[in-house]
Amino acid sequence: MAALLFIGFIVLLVLGVPVAFSIALSSVAVMAKGDVPLLMMVQRMFTATDSFSLIAVPFFIFAGDLMAKGKVSKVLVEFAEAMLGMIKGGLSIVAVLAGMFFAAISGSGAATTAAVGATLIPELKKRGYDEARSAALIAAAGTIGVVIPPSVPMVLYAVIAEESVNTLFKNGFVPGVLMGVILIGISLFEAAKYNYPKGTAFSLKNVGKTFLKAIWGILMPLIILGGIFSGYFTPSEAADVAVIYAILVSIFVYRDMGPKELYTIMKGSAKTSAVIMIIIACSGPFGWVLANWKIPEAIAGSVLGVSSNPYMIMLMIAVIILIAGVFMETSSAIIILTPVFLPLVKAMNISLVHFGIVFVVGIAIGMITPPVAINLFVASGITGLPIEKIAKSVVPYLLGLIAVFFLILYVPMLFPGLM
Repeated sequence: MAALLFIGFIVLLVLGVPVAFSIALSSVAVMAKGDVPLLMMVQRMFTATDSFSLIAVPFFIFAGDLMAKGKVSKVLVEFAEAMLGMIKGGLSIVAVLAGMFFAAISGSGAATTAAVGATLIPELKKRGYDEARSAALIAAAGTIGVVIPPSVPMVLYAVIAEESVNTLFKNGFVPGVLMGVILIGISLFEAAKYNYPKGTAFSLKNVGKTFLKAIWGILMPLIILGGIFSGYFTPSEAADVAVIYAILVSIFVYRDMGPKELYTIMKGSAKTSAVIMIIIACSGPFGWVLANWKIPEAIAGSVLGVSSNPYMIMLMIAVIILIAGVFMETSSAIIILTPVFLPLVKAMNISLVHFGIVFVVGIAIGMITPPVAINLFVASGITGLPIEKIAKSVVPYLLGLIAVFFLILYVPMLFPGLM
């Protein structure tokens, strides 16, 4: 049954069948062979989406799109530049910091890349920065969008693993910041190597002026995360608050959005949310098949039969996660692989929170590893450069992020709460 499930799934993907339908059809094939009534398929699809926590997914996506396509991203970048632009290669630091800050708004890697890239790439090019390297840096910074909370993949993992969304959010900060620090270090090295220019001189007046413009954007993550961690509202309620706040700021403060723009953004967010929710629905029967035929337990037994060394087993899992990120979209990988890995992780007494952070960081790296490198495609769309050229320039940042990934994997004591 395991062979039929996984081989069927892979064959359907190779044939170009969308991920959601590949999951569903491979599950149907196993159910049919096992004489399971196909009514079970419908029941499990409804059960998979019947979760209060999943309400956060479409609302965080909508809030991120509202902030990304409005004026908020522009004023945040202007504030960051006023603070750090005077350093040699300072705009590179601004790009990473803007990516980190926007990550705390959007919960999406692609949205972070689009928001920061659309604002900064033209400015970087105008100031003499290499366009391909600038696009690569911003795409790499976009990976932090799903690590620093709020994070859509963390919500999905929490629902499947039956873990606390709050706990995962709390433990996403330090790894996300570390990813940003390594990207800043590499970008400063490249700035010195390629003799990038300094920006405008530091001015308290300019800092104050840009801060006042950016204050409404700065307040958004403070309201969202402060409300969650203080216990004032749940992550799902925080997502609703984020949408209302983003609409009010866009319409009444920055005045860059009317009914037409709001409707267009809403349609785009609805399409993105629908894709994710269809995958979640189709993963219900997939998960039931895995559980009914005890496939994850069999996989765990086989792996433990090869080696009982937890370091070796975690290395095997890590490699699978990185490879999955190369070929699969983030949400799909989380939904499909989490039920497969959980019995093995539990058998080794590894914290499910630690594993969840490792999983999300590893899959996030896939956003800049072709062929399914969504952040590179976004950067390519902004610049008009071929994706191959950006992919070549992203290699130093990719290696830096992989180093952080293995640090989180093997040295969890550096990250409070993961042990």
